[in-house]
Amino acid sequence: MRLTQEHKELKRTVKNFVENEINPHVDEWEKEGIFPAHELFKKMGNLGLLGISKPESAGGLGLDFSYEMAAAEEMGGIFCGGVPMAIGVQTCMATPAIARFGSDYLKENFLAPAVAGDMVASIGVSEPGAGSDVAAVKTTAKKDGDDYIINGTKMWITNSTQADFICLLANTSDDKPHSNKSLIVVPMNSPGITLSPRLNKLGMRSSDTAQIFFDNVRVPQRNRIGAEGAGFMMQMLQFQEERMYAAAMSLVGMETCINQTIDYCRERHTFGQPLIDNQVIHFRMAELQTEVEALRAMVYQACEGYLNGEDMTRLASMAKLKSGRLTREVSDSCLQYWGGMGFMWDNQIARFYRDNRLGSIGGGADEIMLGIICKYMGILPKRKKS
Repeated sequence: MRLTQEHKELKRTVKNFVENEINPHVDEWEKEGIFPAHELFKKMGNLGLLGISKPESAGGLGLDFSYEMAAAEEMGGIFCGGVPMAIGVQTCMATPAIARFGSDYLKENFLAPAVAGDMVASIGVSEPGAGSDVAAVKTTAKKDGDDYIINGTKMWITNSTQADFICLLANTSDDKPHSNKSLIVVPMNSPGITLSPRLNKLGMRSSDTAQIFFDNVRVPQRNRIGAEGAGFMMQMLQFQEERMYAAAMSLVGMETCINQTIDYCRERHTFGQPLIDNQVIHFRMAELQTEVEALRAMVYQACEGYLNGEDMTRLASMAKLKSGRLTREVSDSCLQYWGGMGFMWDNQIARFYRDNRLGSIGGGADEIMLGIICKYMGILPKRKKS
């Protein structure tokens, strides 16, 4: 994946947008526990940033996924994790299946408004008893005439309190777990949908997250994405983009953490010399930057294979695993060198420490990534039949 002048121009646009339209407001949004998604997304939509790899027929830029990755990298420069995560839900989690498999009706009424920033989207997979184990989803969508009647609940749903629609994974038959699921676009103003109060999370504070309850929610069957029963497969494909986005987004954030720590350690003096002059510190900064560059190479390689139509589940899972663990390592190491200042709630390194703990949980926990990698390596034990 080589960056062209067009990639660099896109990165410049995103960087300027982050610096001017997002970072000045992050502290306020963190305190409020929510950011104005409709207002921010409309500004992004006007710049084409919500439809970079979406078809031009839906108002997107029609570019390949490498441009999405270039933008994701610069989103990592946002001074919190919640806002870029919410953007990623809109661009790389809730809408790829609609763009790839959706009908003209779904593209016109949901994809195009999401690309324009006129609608906020959520992705509905996780449940209280089914997080990384997607096959364990219990929410049902049963046929009633030309409609589905949806019952169940979804948990930890990003953008939920502001969303206009949710891309919902539900069981539409009694078939086997991997072939009984469908993706359905559900308008969030549908009767029978209720939400919990916003969840009080350790990190990602500026991202609104809630539990959603579906009580006999009626949705037309035409809101189903693609063929009935193909939802699990579609969601696995969406996970490839989601995991590459998450890994790409972490890169600039880690570099910001490293660079701010270097600046602080240059200014802070102990025992008559700057902290940065201690070999244990400047060697550690060099080690961490090397790890970031290694992850960047892996992300670019995964993206390159994805552009060539290859199954990149293995490498995308590796990138997701490495990203989740490395963000924890970088934030923990850097916070240590800030001393007491690093333990203050409003310190940006402390925020990075809190926010990025989710990287090893959301979008498939580390253990799930390891299982996928082992499967591709041919070393995952087969389940014993009970």
